[in-house]
Amino acid sequence: MPTYDYKCLSCDHSFELFQSMSDDPVTKCYKCNGKLKRLIGAGAGPIFKGSGFYQTDYKNSAVMSDTNTNSTKKEETKEKPTIKKDKPKNKGK
Repeated sequence: MPTYDYKCLSCDHSFELFQSMSDDPVTKCYKCNGKLKRLIGAGAGPIFKGSGFYQTDYKNSAVMSDTNTNSTKKEETKEKPTIKKDKPKNKGK
């Protein structure tokens, strides 16, 4: 059963009401008998239960091991280029 937010258009009183989806919306404020407006709520977010969700949960283990070996081979073969910088020459002094 959801919780609905209501706001009175006369006295600006706001409150939440826990009611069934099949119940009719409340139309009168219980403080001043003014007209109520049912507000649009954000709703409840998803609830994740269990040990969690991981990137590797659904991947083929053969693909994972092949990917890992390829990445280590690439890292081993990479060499950093050496760059030589010449010192600037002073002209006119």
